[in-house]
Amino acid sequence: MYIEHITKELYQYYPPLTKKNDFDEFWAETLQQANQVPLQAERTRIDYPSKHVNVYDIAYSGMDKTRIRGWLVVPTFVQKDTFPCLIHYHGFNGSRGEPSGLMHWAMMGMAVLSVDCRDQGGSTGNNTMYTHGFVSNVTSKGVHNKMEYYYRYVYMDCLKAIDFACAQADIDSDKIVIEGASQGGGLGMAIAALDNRPRLAMVDVPSNSNLVARIEGNHGAFGAIAEYLKQHPEQTDLIMDNLSYFDTMNLATRITCPILASVALKDETCPALMYFATYNRIQSEKEIVIYPFNGHEGGGMKQTEVKLRYLQQLFPKWFEV
Repeated sequence: MYIEHITKELYQYYPPLTKKNDFDEFWAETLQQANQVPLQAERTRIDYPSKHVNVYDIAYSGMDKTRIRGWLVVPTFVQKDTFPCLIHYHGFNGSRGEPSGLMHWAMMGMAVLSVDCRDQGGSTGNNTMYTHGFVSNVTSKGVHNKMEYYYRYVYMDCLKAIDFACAQADIDSDKIVIEGASQGGGLGMAIAALDNRPRLAMVDVPSNSNLVARIEGNHGAFGAIAEYLKQHPEQTDLIMDNLSYFDTMNLATRITCPILASVALKDETCPALMYFATYNRIQSEKEIVIYPFNGHEGGGMKQTEVKLRYLQQLFPKWFEV
């Protein structure tokens, strides 16, 4: 009863959509542009202490030919020709991480692909040229022009991670799962909306939802947009319009795969209420776990356990030995 009482308003939260008339055309053009760039996939096996997995340093070309770096981990303790693949998108200012951080997925008997977001904490740069400066962090990079905006390229980088996975002979292209937290959760939501290949998206404390409210409340990384608008107040309407194309609440009805989400009610970085602007509009199968006393750390390892069990229950035949 307590959880029902304190979350009632979340399930009733439907702020007006900010979607523009050319929203679908914008994404159709963006997807076409990304698809025209050859993947030029590379994978190089590295020496790794565990002999139960093969670990590969990988790279592929993003929409502007930026080389996106990542890790691919493939189990060797299960004898299969092809494996299901989980694609991991990291949090803000993070990176592909270290292979050891992916081993719980590999131990399920899955291949795991973890990729950098450009211009953040990893080894991936950025080929795109911007015609305007930015303030504080990359969320305001190119925000004055929706065709230049930072997340237009990042969304396509993440989508092309699926292209990379599906191009690998040891990955089953019909068994793709996407997963991430915070920024990574927002990316998971966007990719689930823009690509029908994922069979499941698991997203925790997701970002990139209800962006106007995020900016107004100075929440998390999108507070940089408020800083930008302090210097360029004459661009306020332009900036809000441009960001609408990247707001997951405007993308939500395009999602067709199941969604397993989680939020935390003490989260001031990606407030739960902001995400429900997206979650309430998802029309596919969905489930959400709510952590009433947690902050932006969300459910942490407890939520990892939830995801592992959910995967096994949803796709039991994938994990038969």
